[in-house]
Amino acid sequence: MQLLITGATGKVGQAFLPRFLADPRLADASVVCICNNRMVEETPRVRAVRGSIGDPAVVASAMHGTTHVLHMATVKEDPVHAMDVSVKGMFLLLEAARRAPDFHQFMLIGGDCVVGHCIVQHEAPVTETTPFRPYPGVYALSKVLEETMLVQYGAQYGLDWTTLRAPWIMEKDDFRYVLSFGPDQFGGPDWDGMIEPAERGAHHAAGRAPLILAADGLPLKRNFVHVDDLVDAMLLALGNPAASRALFNIAMTEPVDYGVVADHLKATRGMGPARIASALHSNLLDNARARLQLGWTPKVDTIGLVERAFTYARTAAEPRKVWYVG
Repeated sequence: MQLLITGATGKVGQAFLPRFLADPRLADASVVCICNNRMVEETPRVRAVRGSIGDPAVVASAMHGTTHVLHMATVKEDPVHAMDVSVKGMFLLLEAARRAPDFHQFMLIGGDCVVGHCIVQHEAPVTETTPFRPYPGVYALSKVLEETMLVQYGAQYGLDWTTLRAPWIMEKDDFRYVLSFGPDQFGGPDWDGMIEPAERGAHHAAGRAPLILAADGLPLKRNFVHVDDLVDAMLLALGNPAASRALFNIAMTEPVDYGVVADHLKATRGMGPARIASALHSNLLDNARARLQLGWTPKVDTIGLVERAFTYARTAAEPRKVWYVG
């Protein structure tokens, strides 16, 4: 096996690559990484190709001898580069894959933005057959185009593919900063669009935890997945006949309940809840297919996510630097 990885230096790539290389099933496998901004460390089993996946020469060089592709490279709300990465880049990868005589599997890491995550209301659990309902924005559009292109290459050329559709991916102390009212907040929601700056400042000073209320007035339930669980699913799906031409939701079995989070932080860390009304919606990204067909079970639940985030200790050699906001 020669695995081509895009996005190898991102959050998921950095977690996946060492586990892939340490897997005894894959001891004879090699890796090629297309790196545009940051480089991976090359080893006898890892080769780096510098450049953009929108460059045909870069893709051709990386795809030489490749049997499997893991496509994770993406951009967030960047109209200038989104089509180069998500349309042109993926098209070049798919064209090279379908022409490769020994190609086996193209795996895409997708996102629940294609079904609107907590912005769009769903009346039933979101399964792999739920129609696309992306929220406005170029990022959600780009992920819809990626999934659509991959399915079409399977239909038109018989390409073997797998899509793992993940919600917001957490690692280390990410979730702690998701809950912050300070300037160090990671991702969203946008507090300044929901509460007054003075109220936000008061919550931050008092060390409160957000208890976000959905549009129905009940605590919001939002889908997350820990990066370790996602990597488990990726390794299970790689080369697995059960993953052939299949889409899987890869999410926590129960979404994160902000009421449960607030109660836990109050009980364990004395953080009072800050009730915040929102227009967001509680949805369930149903992972039953992945549990049934791949034998995958997420290990990190809501309490586990909170505890991992709040007990993670960074050293001076590991400053928090956010490359991708989520």
